[in-house]
Amino acid sequence: MAKNKSRHSFSPEQSSKHHTGSAEEDEHYISKSQAKRDVEAMQKLGEKLVKLSPNELDKFDLEERLKDAVLFAQTIRSHSAHRRQMQLIGKLMRQTDTESIQTQYERYHNQLSEQTAQFHQIETWRDRLIKEGDTTINELLAEYPQLERSRLRQLLRNIHKETEQNKPPKSARQLFKYLKEVMLESD
Repeated sequence: MAKNKSRHSFSPEQSSKHHTGSAEEDEHYISKSQAKRDVEAMQKLGEKLVKLSPNELDKFDLEERLKDAVLFAQTIRSHSAHRRQMQLIGKLMRQTDTESIQTQYERYHNQLSEQTAQFHQIETWRDRLIKEGDTTINELLAEYPQLERSRLRQLLRNIHKETEQNKPPKSARQLFKYLKEVMLESD
């Protein structure tokens, strides 16, 4: 049983059959592998869009058909139906300006990351205030002079009372909210 080796081998003569052109055409030539990577990247972007809530999706400038397909994909529970819908989204993505959508998504994601970092900073300040008290109040007021010392001290007294009485951390939440209002306003 003889195998046909020419079916699997690749020679330079064969490559010229697939792509022959001038230098200008070479600039626009996209290999099959690159085309597959591009399609895969578009589908991954589509998956990211499907994970967004409808309110978050409204922030994106999407074509109506693409937006409807993404919203419909969010409602599908069947695995195979969801997979088919994702393929449709990938097809629609190939027909739109994906660079614009990618830029919008990156901007949105960066804003979320920045907001998360700010919240972590506020939580750190709150935790330090609860543990260290007046020394941290002085540091915090040096950095954010618009905070009220008396309000911070009152909230800290209430937090300590609540922890002694095993009550829910209502004042800790109020302290976080107060810090968030002032700190985000100053940034």
